Amino acid sequence: MADMTTNQRILAHFHESAELKIQAASVLAPAIAQGIELMFTALSNGNKILACGNGGSAADSQHFAAELVGRFERERLPLPAMALTTDSSIMTAIGNDYSYREIFSKQVQAFGQAGDVLLAFSTSGNSDNVLAAIEVAQERDMRVIALTGKGGGKMGKLLSEADVHICVPHSRTARIQEVHLLTIHCLCDGIDVALFGEDEHE
Repeated sequence: MADMTTNQRILAHFHESAELKIQAASVLAPAIAQGIELMFTALSNGNKILACGNGGSAADSQHFAAELVGRFERERLPLPAMALTTDSSIMTAIGNDYSYREIFSKQVQAFGQAGDVLLAFSTSGNSDNVLAAIEVAQERDMRVIALTGKGGGKMGKLLSEADVHICVPHSRTARIQEVHLLTIHCLCDGIDVALFGEDEHE
């Protein structure tokens, strides 16, 4: 790609992203549907969803929580979701006093309850602090929905049969994140439909 023009590089990004989404759709749809069912069950029972990840995956966590607490595409009551990536005092205190590995797991200990869901993002599946959060969530009888790529890494091996693994079949971080974003929108739409029925405008 060294001698590609800027336009050619841009087109290559668009084509690779579009091709991956089409290829991944049928592969990921069953797992995404399982994730929707798991979240619907939790929310229907009065439970909540906690989300975590690093970097772009932290942004994905916040994006998801914002669309549940605010709205996705229709007016409805707020739904209880919380990103564990937003309180800089909590994260820096834990990172400084304990270790960066525990910045999410201690929050899961503080806020997570049996029946809650942990939405865990890691493009590699190997983020140490996300792995620690999953371990605590499982100890607390929470369910885990893991969004990964690159084969799923350590997270794929850590999940139980009661958990849901949505693993993007690609090795490039940017492409994995793009599919994660589409997956977030599928989850939000599925939750809305499951809780409130089909939108009359659809």
